[in-house]
Amino acid sequence: MKKSAAAILIVLSTTAFAQSPGMNPGLWEINVVRQVMDGHDVTAQMTAAQTKLQQAMANMSPEQRKRLEAMMGGQGQPVQSTATGGTRVCISAAMAARDRPVVDPKGLCEPAKVSRSGNKISFEFNCTANGGTSVGKGESTIGSDMVTNSVDMTVTDARGQHTMRNESQMKYLGPDCQGIKPLDELAKNAKDLAH
Repeated sequence: MKKSAAAILIVLSTTAFAQSPGMNPGLWEINVVRQVMDGHDVTAQMTAAQTKLQQAMANMSPEQRKRLEAMMGGQGQPVQSTATGGTRVCISAAMAARDRPVVDPKGLCEPAKVSRSGNKISFEFNCTANGGTSVGKGESTIGSDMVTNSVDMTVTDARGQHTMRNESQMKYLGPDCQGIKPLDELAKNAKDLAH
């Protein structure tokens, strides 16, 4: 599996979801249900990689762990890994009130088309950034404390073209983000660094 495609799949699994006025601001845990890349189910591989990272972090000194977490946060990674293999993200009040999907944690890709039917949001995107393109569509079913997502996309970069599918669930954990920066703040910081 190519490193860049794997990185995109990880980002996709942690950030491709929609917010709606009924969604609660605060801490959410995302769990990947299924990840498919180029027709191959890589869910087990991605889960194993996440577990390996968690084990490595558990063996680090507090100073090393803090440096790694700061480095990940500095690169716009809006995540905190959990013991269950999930990922935690912080949704600000402004994001919870937003009626557009977040496709890219750096805020460089906005969906071209969004439609809503009841508690379902469907969206399409076609983005060019960093010499590559991402084209796809997704759907989110939204409740105030549970969100299910599915996203299909094709990524083209200098290494070739890859198709990806991600299915995930988000569960609301509470209003306290426990020190995790909100996704929109990270996106703003990433945009400022890019310009």
